[in-house]
Amino acid sequence: MRIEVFAILKEYFSKEFEINERLKTIEELRAHLTIINPASSKILKICRFAVHDEFVADHYELTGTDNIVIIPPSSGG
Repeated sequence: MRIEVFAILKEYFSKEFEINERLKTIEELRAHLTIINPASSKILKICRFAVHDEFVADHYELTGTDNIVIIPPSSGG
């Protein structure tokens, strides 16, 4: 699966990267990313995940061909 991250997450991961692990859900992906970079744990807990341009819940079932975007919280006015 292909992962793309934004903003502060680029301090922990490459902007775009691939994961070849057989992960079943967004929840498992979040846990896997925390293992890869434990320092990202706090921010990953509050990020939103989108698959094919739609936000999904933690129980969303992943496929090996998913394009996933991880979006940290943002503020602005």
